[in-house]
Amino acid sequence: MEDLTKYDEDFFLFLEGGFIAINQADEEAAEKMFKACALLRPDNSLITVGLGYLHLHKLELSKAIEYFKAVIDKEPDNAMAQTFLGIAMSLTPDQVTEGEKVLEKALKNSDDDDVKKVANTTLEFVDHYVKKTGAPPR
Repeated sequence: MEDLTKYDEDFFLFLEGGFIAINQADEEAAEKMFKACALLRPDNSLITVGLGYLHLHKLELSKAIEYFKAVIDKEPDNAMAQTFLGIAMSLTPDQVTEGEKVLEKALKNSDDDDVKKVANTTLEFVDHYVKKTGAPPR
C-alpha cells in the first residue's frame, strides 16, 4: 500500500467532511470520509464518534449507543461521546433516565461550552417532550 503519511495532515479535513456529510444526509460520503480517516489514524476515537453520530442521525439508537460506549470504554472522560450517548439513550424508551444521568455527568464534567449547551438542550427536550406522554409538541 502507498505511504499515507503525506496525507496525515488531512485527517481533520476528512473527519470534518464526514460530519458535514452526515448533516447533509449523505451517508455514503460520510462513510467514505471516515474510512479515509481510519486509513490515516486507525486508533483515533473521533472516527468511532462519527460513526455513532451517523447512526444517531438515522435514529438507529442501539447501534449509535454501541459506538459511543466503545469510545467511552477507551476514553471515560470523552465529553463528546458522553453527550451523544446521553442523547441516544434519552431517546430510547427504556433508557431515558440513564440517558439523563449521562447527560448530567457530561454537563458537570465538561469544560467545553458547546458540549454543555448540547447536553442542556437535550435535557430540556427530554423534560418537555420525551417524558410527557400523550401531549403533542407545540
